Amino acid sequence: MKTPELNNEQLQTMKTRPGFVAALDQSGGSTPKALAAYGIPPDSWSNDDQMFTLVHQMRTRIMTSPAFNGDRIVGAILFEGTMDRNVNGKPSADYLWEVKRIVPFLKVDKGLAEEKNGVQLMKPIPGLATLLNKAKSSRIFGTKMRSFIHQADADGIRQIVAQQFQLGSQIIAAGLVPILEPEVSIKCPEKAKAEELLTAVILEELNKLAADELVLLKLTLPEKNNLYSELVAHPSVVRVLALSGGYSREEANDRLRRNPGVIASFSRALLEGLSAGQSDSEFDAVLGDAVESIFEASTMKNIK
Repeated sequence: MKTPELNNEQLQTMKTRPGFVAALDQSGGSTPKALAAYGIPPDSWSNDDQMFTLVHQMRTRIMTSPAFNGDRIVGAILFEGTMDRNVNGKPSADYLWEVKRIVPFLKVDKGLAEEKNGVQLMKPIPGLATLLNKAKSSRIFGTKMRSFIHQADADGIRQIVAQQFQLGSQIIAAGLVPILEPEVSIKCPEKAKAEELLTAVILEELNKLAADELVLLKLTLPEKNNLYSELVAHPSVVRVLALSGGYSREEANDRLRRNPGVIASFSRALLEGLSAGQSDSEFDAVLGDAVESIFEASTMKNIK
């Protein structure tokens, strides 16, 4: 079976355009916290439909802001419910690409399993093949899936990476480019060791890929500067992204500047300071400052 072709313009955008990836993919578990940070308390809705309508309004305000554009943002990761809805009369993925020139991605994981061997694998993803077909028909370019590392446990980390690449192969076969996100907790007691173990195992898996099999990596900002240099340079890696992982925007940007070739994919750190009560001009100014600072940290490196 021939693998469906990628959108080459979007692929070149992801490979070469300066900027960063916005993570707008809060799911059911993280949405209440995101809305609360935005100034909408839990008593503002009485069921999930109302909650997701409110978060879509928040995301629409972000995506339609003049501060949110392809000059500084190369990609955006969406929740499935966002993909299924419209922004200014267009399907969300079409709005991002056709209006903003931002490449759309879709979060496909269903959350984390219980911790074992110091890690949390992803829960099973029932109906993944159907979801990937839906994403492809919705003109989504790629996917994202997250697992979580608590401890520098070599066996657990190997299991995490094996699962990420196994599912990644299915996603590639469906004609999409996966973002593999094995996150190391910033509270991991041996964070530097965990990151070095993870990097080595990822390199092993990357070296098994065929020439036309491409991935993005989304990783925790490392303790050792430039740790991910071999990943950045690997021919199978479109881009290495960094998650903010609980760091403040200021600290995340500072760490990002020290890692050449790595660009941001921030969620909470991008939305820091935004509020439902702000006027449009206030909202756009706060978002614009955030976008500019993250863009600068993604593109202008402080190498010592």
